[in-house]
Amino acid sequence: MRESLLDCAVDHFGRCGFEGAATRAIASDCGTAMSSITYHFGGKEGLYLAAAEHIAGQIAEHHGAALAAARAAPVGSQQEAVERLVALLDALAGMMLGEASAKWARFITREQQEPTEAFDRIYSIAMQPLVETFIHLITIARPDLTDDECRVSGFLLFGQAMALRAGRASLASVLGGGEIEAAAQNLIRMRLAAHARNILAVPETLP
Repeated sequence: MRESLLDCAVDHFGRCGFEGAATRAIASDCGTAMSSITYHFGGKEGLYLAAAEHIAGQIAEHHGAALAAARAAPVGSQQEAVERLVALLDALAGMMLGEASAKWARFITREQQEPTEAFDRIYSIAMQPLVETFIHLITIARPDLTDDECRVSGFLLFGQAMALRAGRASLASVLGGGEIEAAAQNLIRMRLAAHARNILAVPETLP
């Protein structure tokens, strides 16, 4: 019942926001009484924060293997750093193109625009490990960049993958409308990897 309530809560809070979502409707959709929300979460705010952690946990689980591989020590060369980053970026892109991320997108988008404690939890559990790993690998791949440049570059690469879900309607329209089929998804991931390699290529002027 706890997992069912969390899944329903993610959907309701994503569509209606914290103020607009009704705990009575969430409980009803789960086929239970409102007392179940009080029992498991203490109330609406507790349910909202638990829903954020539920999303974060699912995201972290989805890319856990790719993140572990990217963070494994040591990184032997600049090119290896690039390839580790590209593999992690591809895993993130695959998640954003998949159906699982559709359940979280509205919730996360609302928190991006008007962040609350829920955003802090999503960021610290799911996003920060990814972004910091991107930044770390960029510092190895591009020693010519300053710390701030590496941080901005890490965020921008992360954002390219995030846009595959946040900008889903625009992406579908660019590709002619309708569903984004497997062949198109493969092409998107291939081009995203190519863009990342180009961005991270070490200038020939470096020693």
